[in-house]
Amino acid sequence: MNNYKELKLWQKSVDLAVKVYSVTDSFPKEEVYGLMSQTKRSAVSIPSNIAEGAGRNTKKDFFNFLGISNASSCELETQLIIANKVKFLSDSMLSELQNEITEIQKMNWALKESLKARIAND
Repeated sequence: MNNYKELKLWQKSVDLAVKVYSVTDSFPKEEVYGLMSQTKRSAVSIPSNIAEGAGRNTKKDFFNFLGISNASSCELETQLIIANKVKFLSDSMLSELQNEITEIQKMNWALKESLKARIAND
């Protein structure tokens, strides 16, 4: 349906996932199968669901996958807040990542609104 690689939303989401991988590398090694793994999975889920939705055959499917992507961004933010509270992540890095997540969420919402209008017109 769409070339997801051209979507700024997807590009920014990939960049965020790469940053999350870098940041979580400093988590304690005993968190490899805990918070570190879950945080990485939710970060990867954001652009992955955008790509999967864009690859579907309908605008409605794309719309739904954008919702899943947004939910993953909320999950990621929650995990980063927990990481900050247990002192795995600095306040400044949490703030930086939250700003990026907020930007992605706003872009996701705007794309969903655009799709919703196009779905209604079909």
